Amino acid sequence: MPARVERHKTAIGRRDLSRPTKLAIEAGLINSDRSFFDYGCGRGDDARQLSSLGISASGWDPTHPSTSVPLPADVVNLGYVINVIEDPAERDRVLRAAWGLASSVLVVSARLTSDVKAEPGKPYRDGVLTRLGTFQKFFGQLELRSWIDSTLGVSACVAAPGVFFVFREPALCEAYLASRYTRRRAAPKVRKSDLLFEQHREILQPLMEFVSSRARLPTKDELPVPEALVAAFGSIPRAFSVVKKVTGTDHWDEGRVVRFNDLLVHFALARFGRRPRFSDLPPDLQIDVREFFSSYKNACESADRLLFSAGNTDLIDTAMKTSSIGKLTGSALYVHTDAVTELAPVLRVYEGCARQYVGVVDDANLIKLHRREPRVSYLSYPDFDRDPHPVLAFSVIASLSGLDYRVTDYRARQNPPILHRKETFLARDDSRRGKFERLTAQEERWGLYAQPEHIGTRAGWQAVLDENNCQLRGHRLIHLKN
Repeated sequence: MPARVERHKTAIGRRDLSRPTKLAIEAGLINSDRSFFDYGCGRGDDARQLSSLGISASGWDPTHPSTSVPLPADVVNLGYVINVIEDPAERDRVLRAAWGLASSVLVVSARLTSDVKAEPGKPYRDGVLTRLGTFQKFFGQLELRSWIDSTLGVSACVAAPGVFFVFREPALCEAYLASRYTRRRAAPKVRKSDLLFEQHREILQPLMEFVSSRARLPTKDELPVPEALVAAFGSIPRAFSVVKKVTGTDHWDEGRVVRFNDLLVHFALARFGRRPRFSDLPPDLQIDVREFFSSYKNACESADRLLFSAGNTDLIDTAMKTSSIGKLTGSALYVHTDAVTELAPVLRVYEGCARQYVGVVDDANLIKLHRREPRVSYLSYPDFDRDPHPVLAFSVIASLSGLDYRVTDYRARQNPPILHRKETFLARDDSRRGKFERLTAQEERWGLYAQPEHIGTRAGWQAVLDENNCQLRGHRLIHLKN
């Protein structure tokens, strides 16, 4: 006799937005210009909070009060719904129904096998029955992606472990993927001596911001005030020549190299899915391709060479040893997530291969690129900025050869690992480096790094501080009185 499954008990109340909805907001998919519908919304917390932010949001749930019927929307969220359905055929129907409502993107999330506790429950069908009488199906990351792709006949984009974005239009998918591998660059400061520039600063600023972002001149359709620029300078190229006279050329030349590498990394990693046709690219990305590669064929061939080079362990190791970004050890190169886009393209693709599988790991702020085997670890140090020697909370190790990953939690350990020399993980122009470097220099002068094999854990480091009769006050060492 089939067990009675208490589905209504799976819905929980929350004060904050759910993780999939947060990821969609961070990706720019949810905003005031797009409607949102939560399919299987539970108590409806996401829809209420988004509505309070001025977003058109509603939800439907079969067991809780909500909108009377499912409604179409630009963005549809299917958040942790499929894992509580015990019937595989019904799961397929629910996924297709939610997809049918999404005019732009469907957000699909489910619990993963890494969420299984020591005593997950009583086995039932392809999942377990919990002590509350609810059902849980735990997916593998690859299993979840394959199921979405085969059920909908599409190629889902991984957003994070257990969270996928399914785009209705290929151009939307490409714009999202390209944004993940684009380095953010601000327009340079300018001298105030050029009268012509100063007279037209207001209409030149959008041009500078565009070229800082795209590293090429805009078409007339891409600029907010093209008529004003043409009237003042005769053409957009002439206007930009004035900008370069005032600001110099170094920033703009460097920007072309940066943008070329960003595009190369994006197209290399696009090979993991069905690389889109040129006509499926957003119009601005089509212009980028012509500007930097002459043709889409050239772009794809260059990207393929880069992707295949990421499988060459000797080349990867050489790139790590010559990298000016990150902390190199005998086994790995460590780099802060804020500095990943500063790495050499082959290392960005090496890390990107892992991200294609696991997505963005929540709260991970350090990345470990392994040198001797194809693995990438995502490390979480929650107090990296505040704590002079932050403690490791958890790690996610993704294997590129086995297409699996392992989660290790350090929060309950008595003597967890800690960090030293925090500045070495950051980009050269990171504003935090100065404070971190001053602490490292002080700790070196006081001889605290004399035995590095003893200071890698919290207890070992505290013992060294005690032996030297000192303690840390923020990012500064002080002597203790006897």
